[in-house]
Amino acid sequence: MKERMQKISTTSDNWLENSRTESKGYRGVQTFIGITENHLTEVLFTKDDLLERILSPYNMNKAYKQVMSNKGSGGVDGMETAGLPEWLREHKEVLWQSIMQGKYKPSPVRRVEIPKDGGKKRLLGIPTVVDRLVQQSISQVLSPIYEGEFSDTSYGFRPDRSSHDALKQAQAYISSGYKYAVDLDLEKFFDTVNHSRLIELLSKRIKDGRVVSLIHKYLLAGVQVGTKFGASHSGVPQGGPLSPLLSNIMLNELDKELERRGHPFVRYADDCLVFCRSKRAAERTKRSIIRFIENILYLRVNKEKTTTGYVRGMKFLGYSFYMKSGECRLSIHPKSYDKLKSKLKELTGRSNGMGYENRKASLGLFIRGWLEYFKLADMKSRLQRIEEWYRRRLR
Repeated sequence: MKERMQKISTTSDNWLENSRTESKGYRGVQTFIGITENHLTEVLFTKDDLLERILSPYNMNKAYKQVMSNKGSGGVDGMETAGLPEWLREHKEVLWQSIMQGKYKPSPVRRVEIPKDGGKKRLLGIPTVVDRLVQQSISQVLSPIYEGEFSDTSYGFRPDRSSHDALKQAQAYISSGYKYAVDLDLEKFFDTVNHSRLIELLSKRIKDGRVVSLIHKYLLAGVQVGTKFGASHSGVPQGGPLSPLLSNIMLNELDKELERRGHPFVRYADDCLVFCRSKRAAERTKRSIIRFIENILYLRVNKEKTTTGYVRGMKFLGYSFYMKSGECRLSIHPKSYDKLKSKLKELTGRSNGMGYENRKASLGLFIRGWLEYFKLADMKSRLQRIEEWYRRRLR
């Protein structure tokens, strides 16, 4: 790109205009968005115009449509997505001005607990709908900038990449002779991200300090549980549009270190396998990578759950690996079968308050989704037994 793109003049007007108005009135902004959607990241930003691009009418309209389509429950203010259009009609100018002047204060996230295996819970932080709109607008502009820097074997929360792609890459490494692996377990990753380290990484690439400051405010917004407020000194709350990008920016440092050392790996969010050709090499790699994660990234590693060994039976994204005729194949991990049976019992139980037809519809929807996710696995015989089991449950 020979010439620097012209700085885009931004106002809060027309955030809720329809797509015809967007295409007619904001041709310069569309050019920028078109470039980034095609993943051409060599866009030359001026030092101080990134916030204007984030708040441009086209980008905000796009973020608005995304938030409205995602729906979801409300944050601490109780407002759900249905209330966003009316809120913007009354407050969009104030919102725009407060962000531009650096006075905007994000609301705390609403704490939601999701049950996990073994009685544990995953902590989610649900932002208000307005904060989701602002976070989405930031993510839309920053994601293409970082996309070109991310590793080819990082698959989580990235465009045109999926868990199935990650599994296929793992199969390719194993089939080519990397039959041992380090299964990294980052302890409560999203809750323990070091804010100072993350801001340092953001500042290396983002030269508009206002954008870095706005992101920092989101990190420090705190958590509300019922009527009690809790400060957030570390972590990136799961549940907002910005957290997947921020987590990838942090863990991209791990990816680059593994690439520098020449270690084949596959990462999907905080699930990561590092492949080796021998048990000894895997043990050596494990020790050195743990030191890097703890001393350089300031993250915690669950040393009991971080294991090394032959890949057969190793759990990754709900699947496990096995070898057949020198080729790596996929099967469904036993824990995934246990979760399936538990869910089927819940959906087919006569005490769940649903009638026969509703139970049957819910069951069909769940099974179709489950089969789609596990379609890469060899599972014909197991599925026949499960089918017989749940048909008996429905009688």
